[in-house]
Amino acid sequence: MDNTIIQQFLNEHDYDIRKTHNGRWIDQKCTMDVLCLVSDCIVEYIRNKPDKTFTVNDIWYNEYTIENVQQIFSKPDPTQKASNEYDKYFGQPIKLLDAANIIHGEKSGNRYTYSIVNQELLEYISFRERNSFNFLCLYIEKVLKDSDMYRMFEYFFRLQNKSSFKELKDAYTNFTINNTPINGATECGRIFTKVLNPLACKYKKCGTERGHLSKDIITQDMIMYNQKNWRDILSEKPKDVTRADYEITSPKLDDDYLTAYRINRAKKNLRRFNDLYRESKTELFDERHSMDIATQIHHIFPVNEFPIIADYLENLIALTPTQHLLYAHPNNNTQYIDRMYQYLCLVAKTGTIRDNLLGKKEEPIIYDFYLYQIVLNTGLGTEEFFDIQEMDFDGLLNRIEKFYA
Repeated sequence: MDNTIIQQFLNEHDYDIRKTHNGRWIDQKCTMDVLCLVSDCIVEYIRNKPDKTFTVNDIWYNEYTIENVQQIFSKPDPTQKASNEYDKYFGQPIKLLDAANIIHGEKSGNRYTYSIVNQELLEYISFRERNSFNFLCLYIEKVLKDSDMYRMFEYFFRLQNKSSFKELKDAYTNFTINNTPINGATECGRIFTKVLNPLACKYKKCGTERGHLSKDIITQDMIMYNQKNWRDILSEKPKDVTRADYEITSPKLDDDYLTAYRINRAKKNLRRFNDLYRESKTELFDERHSMDIATQIHHIFPVNEFPIIADYLENLIALTPTQHLLYAHPNNNTQYIDRMYQYLCLVAKTGTIRDNLLGKKEEPIIYDFYLYQIVLNTGLGTEEFFDIQEMDFDGLLNRIEKFYA
């Protein structure tokens, strides 16, 4: 799904806060990683549910949610201890999805029952944090433009000083108090952070930190709920900085539950995509295995050597069991990668990504050219793939050939 389709969806709706009076169109827990994970939990819950309806508690108590949220965000088991924090953790992102008209809530008694309005966009957000961040920025901008507030943000992004920051924060606070049920400056300030900082990160600008103008440009680690475990999802390494130098100062990938969750989520999503749109066939065509089902998701560049790209869809390929355990890992030795088969996997993956991004098949876009460049640079220990022009797949193949000649 590209930005044009997302923007088209957003343009179909009027998010003017002066009309909706919705002060909770975004909230404190609506960070990119929380929105992504909660969306993933919703998608998992409704997948085998015919009416595709749910309540916050349905998502909260679902086994998939409990397992992942407890481990990743160190939350208490909701089946053992109900907490206000847990309610916010699920409720606020769900309210955002409702405000954006991706889902729709109907109140019955003292609770809401939600139905799916745009499952394609919900699944896009749930796929990975990069998608969630992309949607979040476009959504925030649309709400601000509809509410005639965006000019103040543009003004601040141009000047980037204490005076323009104070003007922006005061204007946002007054606007919120005048147009929504929220009537406290402190609460407005907490929400203001979630509005400003994603845009500041997108445009590489200073934002807000502890209620004041940030000293530095807002980076990804500053807008995550689970900052301790953040690693560079968008891989914003400047092209003039070597990977070795960048990794000295960049966040490190911890061997933790968050890592395992992201890897498993990526494998799950690619497997389902391959089943739905590729007839469960292997991505690496081999006449000997043309009738076999591709049940295995293989890391082209192994996890133990390249953990930073372990959850990139661009580093995963669907293979048959024989291809995976006999060819990719000779003699079923998963600690060893056959280099020439790795080359074949890269050639095949390049074709898969090309067909997906150029719309050669009737399927949603799930890959990213720049992220594939990162995968190739990381796996092959180079910076050369950044020299390839956007969508130049022949250029990628020629450069890959060079490394395996």
